[in-house]
Amino acid sequence: MKSAVYIRAIIAFLITISAGYYQRLTGPTHPLNVGLEWKGTEISGKLTRNHGEESNQPIEITIPDTSVSAVLIFRRFNTNDEWVGMTMTRENDVLYGSLPHQPPAGKLEYFIQLRKGDDYQKLPQDQLVVTRFTGEVPSAILGLHVFFMFFGMFLSNWAGLEAISKKERMYKLALWTVGLLFLGGMILGPVVQKFAFGEFWTGVPFGFDLTDNKTLVTMITWVVAAWLSYKKKTSARAWIIIAAIVLLLVYSIPHSMMGSELDYETGKIGTGE
Repeated sequence: MKSAVYIRAIIAFLITISAGYYQRLTGPTHPLNVGLEWKGTEISGKLTRNHGEESNQPIEITIPDTSVSAVLIFRRFNTNDEWVGMTMTRENDVLYGSLPHQPPAGKLEYFIQLRKGDDYQKLPQDQLVVTRFTGEVPSAILGLHVFFMFFGMFLSNWAGLEAISKKERMYKLALWTVGLLFLGGMILGPVVQKFAFGEFWTGVPFGFDLTDNKTLVTMITWVVAAWLSYKKKTSARAWIIIAAIVLLLVYSIPHSMMGSELDYETGKIGTGE
């Protein structure tokens, strides 16, 4: 029945949206929300952990109490550099600072030192913030990459549900899925990587970039499923279900974990945290 098909498609769409939302909220480059009440005033802000423009990285926090000042303190990540402090400037309730631009895959670690009279407070209170710099990726290329990857994931989820229901539609969906994932992950993905970090591919066999390796595992699994679907093999149904599950598991890993990181001593880009 057509209603059952629509229901499976809607479920696949909801799974895709949920995975996309999860990806947006997790990972080492997602902004860190900070907030606390200190000395009778509410302090809040989003401390950014990624910067992809050819400029210094802006940092801002909201502190209504004008008697509170702040210093942005930072140094290059994974180095023994001395900490550098920069006084943040106030405009109404907001204090502004900036981190110096770094080469692609370069990272800085930073925190904010608050002061009111003779009292000091570190922000965040219990950790350092690590931010990564990237080259600027053209918005059209990045947009197409994201579109193909998420549309491919939607079809992957749909194909998996059709396979569970033993419907013939799964074969055609499998072919469309592998095509979209190939365009988004194996064509546009390396192009995005080149703009961002200067390398087309930093996964196996050239490195251990987790994002590239996740893409490779997903692609191999779906190529097998699509080939078996094209040949209408009896094992195609099982492989489609496996491939759909693998893709979901891949998307459960926070984006940019173990991504590209510049070694400031050697000047080479390797794999970071």
